[in-house]
Amino acid sequence: MVSKSYRYKCLKENILEQDNYHIEPLRQEDMMKIKEYRNKQMDVLRQKQPLTDEGQVLYYQKVVIPLFEVEEPKQLLFSYFYNKELIGYGGLTNIDWEAKRAEVSFLVNPNRVKNNQLYEKDFQYFLNFLKRIAKQQLKFNRLFTETYDIRPFHVGILEANGFEFEGRMKEHVLINNEYVDSLLHGCLLRSVNNA
Repeated sequence: MVSKSYRYKCLKENILEQDNYHIEPLRQEDMMKIKEYRNKQMDVLRQKQPLTDEGQVLYYQKVVIPLFEVEEPKQLLFSYFYNKELIGYGGLTNIDWEAKRAEVSFLVNPNRVKNNQLYEKDFQYFLNFLKRIAKQQLKFNRLFTETYDIRPFHVGILEANGFEFEGRMKEHVLINNEYVDSLLHGCLLRSVNNA
């Protein structure tokens, strides 16, 4: 199934490419694969129940499609590709247009997560795409993240890519019946040279 191609009104450039990677506005035909990725990695997400096929279709129709039609959407979600094959998705979420900030969201195929070198490369390219969009197109001031403190490798990639540790919320989430801290990181875009 190939769905209609959508564009975000707030972006001049909706597709970004570098080397063999590219992102484009979230496509409907990617939703079932994303559902699989999410359901296999619920421990690192703000997701309490497995997603369903019906729920994914409704989410795309009721939440995602309206994002394309407004000047200041609450989130910008992208399908993420390597060599034209879907490997994940993510984007800018919890956008505050007045404060010019957004939270980074990122998730890839769980098989790619298992390979540290591959995951680091995937995440770095994606962060660079988001920084380019946020700084150049949206003129945002900052990006931020919240990461559960069960992902030291993920945190290391953030910190190596301009995200500074800003705080720890102690015992903030319950994962597998154990309380886990949440780590907060931020990136001031004026200090980003390569975006």
